[in-house]
Amino acid sequence: MKRVLIVDDAAFMRLALRTVLEKNGFDVVGEAENGSMAILRYKELKPDIVTMDITMPDMDGVKVLKLIRALDNNASIVMISALGQESYVKEAVINGAKGFIVKPWKDEYVIQTLNKI
Repeated sequence: MKRVLIVDDAAFMRLALRTVLEKNGFDVVGEAENGSMAILRYKELKPDIVTMDITMPDMDGVKVLKLIRALDNNASIVMISALGQESYVKEAVINGAKGFIVKPWKDEYVIQTLNKI
C-alpha cells in the first residue's frame, strides 16, 4: 500500500483527494496546508508519494517541489494544478515532478497517475 502526503491549502480539496485515495487502497499518512508544513511533514512521515498543489499562499508548489527534492532526490511528487497553469506544470516536470493532475480531476485519472509511480 502506497503512503501518500496530500499538500493543498484548501481543506475541502485535501478531503476530496483523501476520500478518493483511501477508497482506492492508498494510505494517506498526512496532510499539509502550505509549503512550510509540507516540508516538515515530508521529513517526519517519509511518504512514498506527495500530491502537491501548485498555488498556495506561503510558497508555490514548484518551490516546495525543489526544496523536497533537494532533501531527497528520489521523492515522488505529483503536481495538482488548475487549468491555465501550464507554465508551472512544465517547470515542475523539469524539476522532477513524476506527473501532474489538472483540477477538477477525474477520480480514475488520479488513481491511474499515482499507480504509475
